[in-house]
Amino acid sequence: MLADQDRIFTNLYGMHDRTLKGAQQRGHWDGTAGLIQKGRDWIIQEMKDSGLRGRGGAGFPTGLKWSFMPKESDGRPAYLVVNADESEPGTCKDREIMRHDPHTLIEGCLIASFAMNAHACYIYIRGEYIREKEALQAAIDEAYDAGLLGKNAAGSGWDFDLYLHHGAGAYICGEETALIESLEGKKGMPRMKPPFPAGAGLYGCPTTVNNVESIAVVPTILRRGGAWFKGFGRDNNHGTKLFAISGHVNNPCVVEEEMSISFEELIEKHCGGIRGGWDNLKAVIPGGSSVPCVRGEKMKDAIMDFDYLRGELGSGLGTAAVIVMDQSTDIIKAIWRLSKFYKHESCGQCTPCREGTGWMMRVMDRLVTGEAEPEEIDMLWDVTKQVEGHTICALGDAAAWPIQGLIRNFRDEIEDRIKHKRVPIAAE
Repeated sequence: MLADQDRIFTNLYGMHDRTLKGAQQRGHWDGTAGLIQKGRDWIIQEMKDSGLRGRGGAGFPTGLKWSFMPKESDGRPAYLVVNADESEPGTCKDREIMRHDPHTLIEGCLIASFAMNAHACYIYIRGEYIREKEALQAAIDEAYDAGLLGKNAAGSGWDFDLYLHHGAGAYICGEETALIESLEGKKGMPRMKPPFPAGAGLYGCPTTVNNVESIAVVPTILRRGGAWFKGFGRDNNHGTKLFAISGHVNNPCVVEEEMSISFEELIEKHCGGIRGGWDNLKAVIPGGSSVPCVRGEKMKDAIMDFDYLRGELGSGLGTAAVIVMDQSTDIIKAIWRLSKFYKHESCGQCTPCREGTGWMMRVMDRLVTGEAEPEEIDMLWDVTKQVEGHTICALGDAAAWPIQGLIRNFRDEIEDRIKHKRVPIAAE
């Protein structure tokens, strides 16, 4: 279990002062210029050594991603874009950072932008985050007033500007290229890759898009050293991680823990156990709504990291938004609700996703009421396979995986419901 002195986010619950003064008292903005003066190569190497994998869901190594940016400018400016469009159902970790610990993010933006030769950074915040935007903007204004942003930011010799851009509330804008399109004032629709953003991103310039949590942990990693961060978690799954646990636990919460903590310890230590006890656990979605659900009995001993959840349980850590469902849950209806969400949020650019999400939702409609034919289960599975992997962005996969998880783990319940509906009612 993570010790308090090893927590990166010292004000996750808003118990302390979130202003610049409060952040500085807790050790943020300490020696920032010194870190920058150690140079780009040192920063990127430390990030590689730390083993940090992107916290937005895909888990791509952060230091490696930064190293894709051109070393020398060809005349085009470079940009860092921070993805604060936290729209994955069940996920609310970045919100706590922006509300209560915004200076971790702002300092991270400065250091990461310097490492990638960017004089400007844009934070794209989701449309529904009104109060979070106000808190973050207030913190940015404070940082400008204190000389930590702007010309010669934090006395480092690097000129740096930070802009906060408010989205309009579209899930698809959480996909990095759709986010860039939206930032440019166009419709939020994903771009074909290549070119990747590091080659041609925002305004056709080299760009890196990173999640809020990935950037907010940077200053602490550099101050304490990559090796310190790497000391947590299993091989290839390092560091501390914010878990957002919701659903049928006694005490839902967002908590910072070390990677590779067991599911049981996470729930017992921080959530006061499962509602109605462990025998009452039916299913868990371990990483936000786009990863497949897992049966409750398989989750108890699960290790909460990228590789275990993918390799052993056929699911994923995603954003570490842990959705817990007890026996009172109608699991078919719960997954139907997710399929309805993905149908609504599809941008309509790729035919498999545009047509498939609606088609899958309509079959799910029938499965919920039990008015489907038994063979429709396999047909639905086939359609998820035709959507998955056949679209520009991962929304098609995100729509297919919850349904695949349902069919893989709860096929018996779907069949029971259909059978129950088909039994002719005996005449009185």
